[in-house]
Amino acid sequence: MTVVTQLKNLDRELARFRGRLKAGAAFVVLLAMALLGRGFYLQVVQHDFYIQRAESNRISQVPTAPNRGLILDRNERILAENYSAYTLELTRARTDDLEATLAEVGTLVEVTSGELRRFRRLLAESHEFEAVPLKSKLTDEEVAILAANRYRLPGVEVKARLFRNYQAGPGMAHVLGFIGRINDRDLKQLRKDGREQNYRGSSHIGKTGLEQSYEALLHGRTGFDQMETDASGRGVRMLSRIAPVPGKDLRLYLDAELQAVAEHAFGDYLGGLVALDPNTGGVLALVSRPGFDPNLFVDGIDPETWKSLNESPDRPMVNRALRGIYPPGSTIKPFMALAGLELGLRKPGDTIVDPGYFSLPNSSHQYRDWKRGGHGVVDIRGAITQSCDTYFYKLAVDMGIDRMHDYLMKFSLGEKTGIDLDGESPGLLPSREWKQRRWNKIWYPGETVIAGIGQGYHLTTPLQLATATAMLANGGKWIEPRLVQAVREPFTHVWQPQPVVVHAQLAIDPENLAVVRQGMMGAMRPGGTAAAAAAGAPYTIAGKTGTAQVVGIKQGARYDASRLSRKNIDHALFIAYAPAENPTIVVAVMVENGGHGGSTAAPIARAVFDYYLTGKRPGDMKLEAGDAAD
Repeated sequence: MTVVTQLKNLDRELARFRGRLKAGAAFVVLLAMALLGRGFYLQVVQHDFYIQRAESNRISQVPTAPNRGLILDRNERILAENYSAYTLELTRARTDDLEATLAEVGTLVEVTSGELRRFRRLLAESHEFEAVPLKSKLTDEEVAILAANRYRLPGVEVKARLFRNYQAGPGMAHVLGFIGRINDRDLKQLRKDGREQNYRGSSHIGKTGLEQSYEALLHGRTGFDQMETDASGRGVRMLSRIAPVPGKDLRLYLDAELQAVAEHAFGDYLGGLVALDPNTGGVLALVSRPGFDPNLFVDGIDPETWKSLNESPDRPMVNRALRGIYPPGSTIKPFMALAGLELGLRKPGDTIVDPGYFSLPNSSHQYRDWKRGGHGVVDIRGAITQSCDTYFYKLAVDMGIDRMHDYLMKFSLGEKTGIDLDGESPGLLPSREWKQRRWNKIWYPGETVIAGIGQGYHLTTPLQLATATAMLANGGKWIEPRLVQAVREPFTHVWQPQPVVVHAQLAIDPENLAVVRQGMMGAMRPGGTAAAAAAGAPYTIAGKTGTAQVVGIKQGARYDASRLSRKNIDHALFIAYAPAENPTIVVAVMVENGGHGGSTAAPIARAVFDYYLTGKRPGDMKLEAGDAAD
């Protein structure tokens, strides 16, 4: 009999199948419930949120950059202005083949090699979603050609942009500064200051000069246009608008024509000049030669031009008026004389017999006077008038370096003046403590001797000398120098004067100050070191010449400029104020490798005084269009 073996248990398989079916059904039910719940959450609970998201996809906020404020001189002559022009820009993220796009653009409009190099440099510094300018200041014809071929140029746009123009050119470069494209460092600082939102839509920011110092006022406030857009992101219509607020205008103390006169007076010399109003601290002129054209930086300077500026031996990018540090030379003598009188070390009638040199006790080394054979019998007035080195050698030794340091510091020497420009150098006013800290060496008596005539470690800027001289002119007030006189609101057009900041008021004996002033007036009269520069002036000048050594001269040798190269000739300095009886202008001049202050620097100051006090221009200076002859 055959036995049939059952291979499958049908009941068990059926039960297992039914279990799986129930599990699958339960899973489907749970999934459906989850989908229904998610749908409820998205469509009901999150309804307002997604309506807003959908609306934001349809509506975009387009930032509108504000017009940058103008910069004007004291007579409201425009120095920095804005103008609108079309720019060809390219966004890397929206371009499939960058090189092919550049080649295609090149067949439509001319793109120079310099523009291409600048574009590649800016591209390397930018994010891929940023629009980078390829060609600026397009003509109407070029705009039309690009618009007609837009469909062939993905990622390429023509935009209207505001540009900055500096009418004064190189002469004002170190005063006005320039704007440039916002880079990563600028963005980091804007975020730190909480100002990034206000720079949406802006591509430029102040980099140097007043453009940097007054960026917060000049920039204005960004506006926004609420635009309805289509599927491709193009604007269809404007829904609402928050208008941008223009930046504020700046009016300077500076006189553009006086600045031009001062710059012209330098001729081919390099150097710096600062002219101040001693009663307000207003900067009437600030010259640093050579300068540079700030317009080169507005749209991005090409690498070759930047290299030529940065590597030039004449250092045009250095603001010599604020950052150029030089030994003050004999321009320090009026301040030394006042220190001697105020500290009771000298009386007005005290005299010395000058043999033409000075020696320390128990030393055979001779510190020579500039005049061979000496000046004979001189008092403190005559020592200033004739610039007697021997007198001030002895005074410096009697005073000592530390008392000298402490008194001269009261005249803004050795520290920043507080001018409303960044980058000012504090100079250097030496002392025993400074040398020990800086060099770990003791101070020697011979270093005190030469410090008495502004040589050695002492370094100062033309701005510091002008500020110190203003204190002699105004009776001891240290007024912080200021370029900006007033700020104009964009809507009311009302000028708001900026406050005059008095840093300190020195308590100076009027009789002692009068002695120093008399010595400075004597320097401008026959027998004085700058008499030739004052000859024929219809006003009285009080001044002091100075010469700062560039190379040392051996003991017993005489200085002979004709045997030196140009770069080793002494620097020429001059400080002065006028009219001496009631000063309204102070001038400090430093001419690099100019030789003697009386023959090189003083005539420059005379040209500035003549124009400011009488309106007289140098005879060989061309009048600008619109100027009338005096």
